[in-house]
Amino acid sequence: MEVSTNISGFVIRQATEADVPLILQFIRGLAEYERLSHECVADEATLKNNLFGERRVAEVVIGYDHNNPVCFALFFHNFSTFLGKPGIYLEDLFVNPDQRGKGFGKAMLAFLAKLAVERECGRLEWSVLDWNEPAINFYKSLGAKPMDEWTIFRVTGDALKQLAEEV
Repeated sequence: MEVSTNISGFVIRQATEADVPLILQFIRGLAEYERLSHECVADEATLKNNLFGERRVAEVVIGYDHNNPVCFALFFHNFSTFLGKPGIYLEDLFVNPDQRGKGFGKAMLAFLAKLAVERECGRLEWSVLDWNEPAINFYKSLGAKPMDEWTIFRVTGDALKQLAEEV
């Protein structure tokens, strides 16, 4: 699948298994930008299995400017019990730093919004680090609203294993 955008020379393509090294490169770039490289343990084999294996748990699209990969988005479906509909959760959106300000991020979000509408989703949502003011301001300019009354909780590592043993 390839989708043209309103930006000359910029297209969005669904990632394939051959793109796994590029996806990992984008993930590492994002981790560095978010100052979280120490938490990035993803590798090609894990990505290949989870994105293109028997049980695909997420999807990836890559943005190309004149055939040069400049950004990516990784997303998956969630579900709103109140709406009774699926949604799209954008896990990661990353535009290479030297390519920012050209509209690529907005084009990627517009693509995901269109995909959500086509798939009859009730919403498109994502999280942003509270210190990332440029991203927060950008998202607000698109009409996104912060969900300030919600706090994200996470269980990982040993705590996840300990909780799993409670059954």
